[in-house]
Amino acid sequence: MSRPEQDTMTLQAGQPLAEEGLAWLAGIAERDGWPAALRFQLSLCLEEALANVQRHAFAGPAASQAPQLQLRCRRAGRAIALEIADNGPAFDPTAASLAPLAATLDEAQPGGHGLRLMRHYLSDMQYRREAGLNRLTLVSLESLPDAD
Repeated sequence: MSRPEQDTMTLQAGQPLAEEGLAWLAGIAERDGWPAALRFQLSLCLEEALANVQRHAFAGPAASQAPQLQLRCRRAGRAIALEIADNGPAFDPTAASLAPLAATLDEAQPGGHGLRLMRHYLSDMQYRREAGLNRLTLVSLESLPDAD
């Protein structure tokens, strides 16, 4: 069976974004036989990105607009590129500073380290604002075997 050039999914307001997006990505990974490390890295990064969109882009004053969110997955050479497009307020996570690390375990607080995880598990993360949409592209660190 031939693989599509790219896969897309539109998420609707009110859906659990991370749950729906991760199920979609797992289906692609299963169909295309991704290695376990690639599945883990991209699933973790997609979950973090979708949690940030849900928490920040469509909360507070931004909640008054109809949320739009689309996912796109494509092969980029031996890597996988995931694009997350949303119509929330402009935010460039590639320019955001990382939360400071606690000096001791006792001082550590949960949360605020998603961007650090994403930067660790991705070879590249690109952002652009285009036509009123945030477009964040996550490029896998783990490689696929050469294309058929």
